[in-house]
Amino acid sequence: MPTPLHIVVCGGIVPDPLQTLEPAAPNAAFPAQPSLKNEMMLPAVLDPWAAHALFEAAHLSAQVPGSKVWLVSLGPKAKLQQVMMTIAQKAPFELVAIDGPASGFTDAFAAAAALAATIEQIPGLDRGRLLLFGGWESASRGAGSTLQMVGERLGITEQFQGVDRIAARAEGAGFEIMERIEGGRHQVSLLSSPPAVLGWATGYLPEPRNNPQVGMANMRTIMPALQRAKAAAMNGAGPSFASVRLPAVERQTRIVKDMPPEEIAREIVAWMGEE
Repeated sequence: MPTPLHIVVCGGIVPDPLQTLEPAAPNAAFPAQPSLKNEMMLPAVLDPWAAHALFEAAHLSAQVPGSKVWLVSLGPKAKLQQVMMTIAQKAPFELVAIDGPASGFTDAFAAAAALAATIEQIPGLDRGRLLLFGGWESASRGAGSTLQMVGERLGITEQFQGVDRIAARAEGAGFEIMERIEGGRHQVSLLSSPPAVLGWATGYLPEPRNNPQVGMANMRTIMPALQRAKAAAMNGAGPSFASVRLPAVERQTRIVKDMPPEEIAREIVAWMGEE
């Protein structure tokens, strides 16, 4: 029988993908860095990559009896509460909330420091049984490095990125991990035992159905966790922004028949050189 696991999922919140996003310069509400226009009014969802990680964590936890899942999330408490009302019905977990900015302008190094410090303070967390899950990418910060830095701060050197599947091997003989590599192929690795970091791609599990009973059980711990959430100091020596604006929209169309592919390629290269 495999040893029960302690799975910590790092997952932020992002604006709903159907919303139009417009950057705004630093202001009274966000004096340290740019933000999104009407950011606090935009409906939010759990980051899609982090959602895959959470669903995979819940599935693995169900396969290994006695395991526990924590969701560590950095974002404004009001928006976290809104998102948790929905995500709580998908999978059983215990929320660990950090009150801080959730925009894509947050420095990945500062975010990793806040996440690692919070994970270290989780009561009863056993580092020897820890699997740290998170998104391989992100729909907001998109740094692709935050989860790696969290693992390094926690002293975890076994890291797998672009993971699509994890399976517990028979008789507690570790785990089989399938991660994406270049060329559209997968690499299968064997992990003898935790701790390890797994940055998830899309996984292979479908989104779980809403389960009101799971939601009610989760909400008993979610609301107290939001009330206890400590503010994260994210005003360190991060990047500075001279200005923020939407990309310019420019379209020049020319219809030409029977042009050789070599000539088309030369024109594209010349156009790219002018940018």
